[in-house]
Amino acid sequence: MGLRIWGAALALSAAAGIAGPAQAQFFLKSPDMRGAPVRGDEPGVMVPLPGATPAEMRAGLVWSMRAALNIAALQCQFEPQLLAVPSYNALLLDHKDELKQSLDLLGGYFARVKKSKPLGQRALDEYGTKIYSSFSTVGGQRTFCQTAGGIAHDALFLPRGSFYRIAENRMRELRNSLKPAGEQFFPGRLGMSYRYAMPRLEPICWTKRDEYDDRRCGPIQQIIYASGSAQPQQFVSLQR
Repeated sequence: MGLRIWGAALALSAAAGIAGPAQAQFFLKSPDMRGAPVRGDEPGVMVPLPGATPAEMRAGLVWSMRAALNIAALQCQFEPQLLAVPSYNALLLDHKDELKQSLDLLGGYFARVKKSKPLGQRALDEYGTKIYSSFSTVGGQRTFCQTAGGIAHDALFLPRGSFYRIAENRMRELRNSLKPAGEQFFPGRLGMSYRYAMPRLEPICWTKRDEYDDRRCGPIQQIIYASGSAQPQQFVSLQR
């Protein structure tokens, strides 16, 4: 009987876990970053390609998504469960033909726009640099890594030749994930916070040895910012 009760308790616990809010590596309830599908010419979605054909625009989306997942593979290794590196390496193999086709289309676009193959290649290189820069984030690293990890995983189950679908359907979500966001199940409690220790900088506060003199200017204060907030959450004095 005891074993039956214990087994029932385990079953109930498992069911509760499935129904509960915990759903990712960083949050009990993850921020909702979903967005509408895109073509690529919407403001803020990707580096602009003026005068691009629909095929070239799709190629830009595909290449931008590849670049974003490449960044995730480099920056998100602090959480091994995201599988950012193996997922990225696998999708490069699974979707290599579509990725090459996209790069060739972009090369043709820039050669046409610049009216020169060498100038077009230089413009393509600059375009790639801008894409990587556009996915840079600090405060939103956790949401970006979590979102990119999910996209890379899902891309492995797409039929070859259809990587563009995930780029169109989830690029907005990936862009939204670059913004800082915290815990949604307990808002304001489990979100990321940032701490800065900032002494007063007036000359009177420093000795001839360039040491901070707290007898004159008081203890150094640690300023705490909550995730996603531009205003200090609280000040804490650091005692020496």
